[in-house]
Amino acid sequence: MKKLIFLVFIIPLTVVVFKISPFLWQNFKGVGPAIRKPPADIRKLMEPKQKGINKTDFPLTVPDGFEISVFADNLGSPRDLILDADQTLITTLMNEGLVVALPDRNKDGRADDTVIVASNLNRPHGLAFDCQDVRCHLYVAETNQVAIYDYDQKNHKAINKRKIIDLPSGAGHFTRSLLFDSKNNKLYNSVGSSCNVCNESDWRRTKILVADPDGSNLKAYASGLRNAVFMTMDPKTNEIWATEMGRDFLGDDLPPDEINIIKEGNDYGWPLCYGKNIEDTAFRKDALCAGKSPSLIDLPAHSAPLGLAFFQDSLLVAYHGSWNRSEPTGYKIVRIKINENGAFEEPEDFITGWLKNNGALGRPVDILINERGDIMISDDKAGVVYLIREAKP
Repeated sequence: MKKLIFLVFIIPLTVVVFKISPFLWQNFKGVGPAIRKPPADIRKLMEPKQKGINKTDFPLTVPDGFEISVFADNLGSPRDLILDADQTLITTLMNEGLVVALPDRNKDGRADDTVIVASNLNRPHGLAFDCQDVRCHLYVAETNQVAIYDYDQKNHKAINKRKIIDLPSGAGHFTRSLLFDSKNNKLYNSVGSSCNVCNESDWRRTKILVADPDGSNLKAYASGLRNAVFMTMDPKTNEIWATEMGRDFLGDDLPPDEINIIKEGNDYGWPLCYGKNIEDTAFRKDALCAGKSPSLIDLPAHSAPLGLAFFQDSLLVAYHGSWNRSEPTGYKIVRIKINENGAFEEPEDFITGWLKNNGALGRPVDILINERGDIMISDDKAGVVYLIREAKP
């Protein structure tokens, strides 16, 4: 009898394992770099060999004419980067529930300390400032809401918190990003999907939302965006550019991740379409893409593009790195050159070296350009913020 019961359970289980093994191998073979601890401490690998900024190309490789250093460390999970009116760097520590300031008072390219701006937050991610005259308001997007604070710039403290927008929480993509358009006095908020691919029931999902500065008049600005985690504004045109993560489980090379220029009222296709209006018949056999907006730039599938910033004649994009690809990809910063007519070239590597044969030293997240023209990059795996400057002759 026991043998019979054993066979009744073990045979079906064996069949199931046999059938799903190819799927698991294809989609989870390369998950290691994303989930395992870094094989080494990148801070120690980047310790300067002499006083000042590290000019070595190990472990990270930067283009000729640039040098890289660690601006701040021991941060846990830094994500969104923003500057206050005094050019002090502010970042969200998502897993720690904090917003912190990283002042560099002596301007030596290294944060002097870590100052808690706001605490006890629910997966804080997006940040935005609205500064008029001497008054500054700080917006913080938690996974379930957007709140506004009065910002004490002298002491780097956010006070008098007021919730202004309710957001959907629960399963799926939980990051919420912000962008404040001071020219048009509008607050934009990106909300990802609750799933890999599905039909959403909450109207706020897979949208970039727009509201007045006080949170009123909330409405959809653009739709069909599965997970547009980061947004930036083109300083020349005032257009919103956003990265977009494609769905999983269509293999190593589909669908492409994307960069889009976000236009009011446009539908960018998810869940029915991806890339250049390719119909996702794996989700729905009768998927139609008529009237949808195709991607502006296709990126390698599963690269997980996050932060983006305009720098000189280029757009810099952070590839956070894949988790469901048989061979890992991403884990780098790429540069997309844009000419005077707005035409762009294929992405080229700008900073590499995070991905090693035995794992990932870090995962780049957001990119910010300060008033000096320096590049700052957050890394939520290594728990650091990097500073990239033009090398001194």
